[in-house]
Amino acid sequence: MSTSQFIFETSVPALWLLIAVIGASIHSARSTKLPRLEIWQRWWAVAALGCGSAWMTLSFLVIPDVMTTAIGFPQTPFVTEIAFANLGLAIGGFRAVRAGARERITIGLIAGMFLWGATLGHVYQSLAHGNWEPGNTGGVLAYDVLIPAVMIILAVRSRRLESAAPATVS
Repeated sequence: MSTSQFIFETSVPALWLLIAVIGASIHSARSTKLPRLEIWQRWWAVAALGCGSAWMTLSFLVIPDVMTTAIGFPQTPFVTEIAFANLGLAIGGFRAVRAGARERITIGLIAGMFLWGATLGHVYQSLAHGNWEPGNTGGVLAYDVLIPAVMIILAVRSRRLESAAPATVS
């Protein structure tokens, strides 16, 4: 595999992070209706978690041989389980667009349990078995670590701001 092909293949998962950052940056620069923090939470939820996980779902269901080759794992029935776990994350990401901070924290934690566990698996496979395939290293690690971490950090910040806001009397 050429270096440029390896870089392309390992970078594909990180595109969802880039889309979320670019979308949130442009939207927050132009919007006066929503607070910047809310815009970033929505973009991160829909683009990074929602669309990224939907893409993973479709990839593992439609082209499982390509995905397992990219990861360097054998194709097993477990591929279908990965697809449907990602479908659950996609639904959570789309739900988080309109959720409150507390629910976003929960969705981020749920995503973290799966994605951080996947990160440990990828790192283990690399170090213990020399699996340096593009789908096992690089962009997928950034994707798996950053999506839940950023989601949780943004939601915690939002929750703290909600708690610090003075109560209004009706």
